[in-house]
Amino acid sequence: MYHSNGNYEAFANPLPPSDATKKSAYIVGGGLAGLAAAVFMIRDGKMRGNKIHIFEELPIAGGSMDGIKNPQRGFIIRGGREMEAHFETLWDLFRSIPSLENPDVSVLDEFYWLNKADPSFSHCRVIERRGHRMPSDGKLTLTPTAIRELIDLALTPEEKLQDVQINQVFSDEFFESNFWLYWATMFAFERWSSAMEMRRYILRFIHHVGTLADMSALKFTKYNQYESLIMPLVRWLESHGVKFHFDTIVKNIVVDCKSDKKVAKKIELVKSGRKREINLTLDDLVFVTNGSITESTTYGDNDTAADTRHELGASWQLWKNLAAQCKEFGRPEKFCENIPAANWVISATITLNDDTVVPYIEKICKKNPHSGSIVSSGPVTIKDSNWLYGFSISRQPHFRAQKTNQIVVWTYGLLSDTNGNYVKKKITECTGAELCAEWLYHIGVPESQIDDIAHNRSSTVPSHMPYITTYFMPRALGDRPLVVPRGSVNLAFIGNYAETERDTVFTTEYSVRTAMEAVYTLLNIDRGVPEVFDSCFDIRMLLQSVYYLNDKKKLRDIDVPWVMKLLEKQGLKRVRGTYLEQLLHESHLV
Repeated sequence: MYHSNGNYEAFANPLPPSDATKKSAYIVGGGLAGLAAAVFMIRDGKMRGNKIHIFEELPIAGGSMDGIKNPQRGFIIRGGREMEAHFETLWDLFRSIPSLENPDVSVLDEFYWLNKADPSFSHCRVIERRGHRMPSDGKLTLTPTAIRELIDLALTPEEKLQDVQINQVFSDEFFESNFWLYWATMFAFERWSSAMEMRRYILRFIHHVGTLADMSALKFTKYNQYESLIMPLVRWLESHGVKFHFDTIVKNIVVDCKSDKKVAKKIELVKSGRKREINLTLDDLVFVTNGSITESTTYGDNDTAADTRHELGASWQLWKNLAAQCKEFGRPEKFCENIPAANWVISATITLNDDTVVPYIEKICKKNPHSGSIVSSGPVTIKDSNWLYGFSISRQPHFRAQKTNQIVVWTYGLLSDTNGNYVKKKITECTGAELCAEWLYHIGVPESQIDDIAHNRSSTVPSHMPYITTYFMPRALGDRPLVVPRGSVNLAFIGNYAETERDTVFTTEYSVRTAMEAVYTLLNIDRGVPEVFDSCFDIRMLLQSVYYLNDKKKLRDIDVPWVMKLLEKQGLKRVRGTYLEQLLHESHLV
C-alpha cells in the first residue's frame, strides 16, 4: 500500500490482484469502516461479494452513523458527522455508490449538488443570556501568548506528546478564547483530551481556521446519515451478494503471533445466542473494528433518564482479547477505562410536534426550520450553560418519516459533572423532558411555557454513550494498533481506534481511510490511497491562518510570533515586487 496525490491515480481503475478469486473476507463491525472495506474489496480488489461476510452485533448496519425511528421512543440520532471537501477517501468511496433517490447518479453527485444549492453558513455560533448572541461571536479572541502556544504545539513532534493532555500545553489565556470555545464544542474536545490528537487536528484542518466561527466549510447530508449514506452502501453491497450477519458477537480471533508473521487462525463468535467457530486459511482476510464510541448505549424517554449502568461491551472485549495475544494489537484499556467525569456522555433527540418554538429558533439561527435549508449549520453553543450545552438543527425533514410540522433537534452537553441552570440536576440524571426544558430555557422560551412544551408538545429521547469521547483519551505511540500490524498476513484493524498517520479520528474520513489502507495492503492493490490533504504544507494556507488567528489584523498591527516578526523587521522591504508580497496581499496580511 502506498499513498498518492493528484488526479492521475484518483481516476484510475487498478488491475485485479492475481489471487483475488481465492480470497474470502470476514469483517467485524457493520459501521462505515466495515461497509467501506467491503466496497473496496469488490470495486478495487475484484473480489466476489458472496465471499465477504459482515458480522454486526446490532440488528442493523451503520454503527455510530445512525438515525432511526424507534416504534416506542420516536426519532433517535446519537450524533452527527461534519464533513468537508477534502475528505479524499470518503468521496472516493461515494463516487461509486448510486443514490437511493436517483440511481442514475452517485451519492457524491447528489451530495455535491445539494451543498452547492444550499451551502452551510452559521449566523450565530454562540449564545448566552437565554438566547442572545454572544457579542464577540465571529472573533477568535486569541492573545499573542495563545497563538504562540498553538504554533508551538503544531511544531512539536508526536513523540514528545505521548500521554500529554491539552491543558498541559496551554495556559488559561488560551482556554478563555473563543477559539477554544468553538474548537471544543465543534469537535468535542475536553481540556483533558489528547494534545497529540489536537495537534493532528490543527495540522489537518489549518485551511478551515477562517471558517471556524461561521462553519461555512462544512457540508451536510440531506437526511440523517443513516438514510443518506449507510442505506445506499448497504443496498449496493447486498446487490453484490455481500452476506450480513446481524445479532452476531465476535468473541475472539485466535492469532498465531509466535513467528515473525501474524496469522489469524480462527474466529470465535456467538450468533443469536449460539456459539460458532470459523477456521481460517491464509486466503481468509479478517478486518476488525476494534472498540466503539457508541458501544453500550442506553436510552431513556420523555419521562425516564437513560440508564448509566453498562457492561464493557462486545467490541471492547474483543479488542482486549486480541491485545492479550500480542502487544502490537494496542492497549484498549487506555481508551475504555478511567474516563474523566467531566466529559460528554449524553445527547438527546428532541422532536417538536408543533411550531411553538419556531420563533426562538429563527431568532437565533436566522432560518425558518421548515424552509428545507440547513438551519444551524452545525452546533450552536450555549456559553453560560453549566453543562456547556449545545444544539444542532439539520435540514428538515431530518427523517423521511417526519410529519410536515415536526422539527428534530439534536442536543448534547460536554460537562456531565455539574447541575443544569434550569433543571438542577446533572445531565446524566435527566429525563427527556428535563433535557428539553433545559434547552428551551437557554434559547429564551418564557419559563411559564417551558414545562408544557417539554411534556406535551414535544418528545425527547436521551442517549447515554459511556465511550463517546474516548477517541480523544490521552494516548501514547502504540496504544492504537497499526491498520495492518507489522508482519500481519491476513489480519487488519479498521475504524477510529486503528492507527494511520496524519489523519484525525472522530471523522467519517478516518473510518474510510483505514478501511481503504487495510484492503489495499492485504490484497496488494496497485493503486495509491489518496494522501491526507496537505494544507499544513501550503504557504498560502499558513499565511491565511496567521491572518484569521489574529482576527483579520494586518501584519503591522499584529504582535506576531517570532517567525513573522523576523519577516516584518528584515524581510518586507526585500519582498516588495516579488511573489511573496503577492501571497501576503492575498492573505490580507499587508
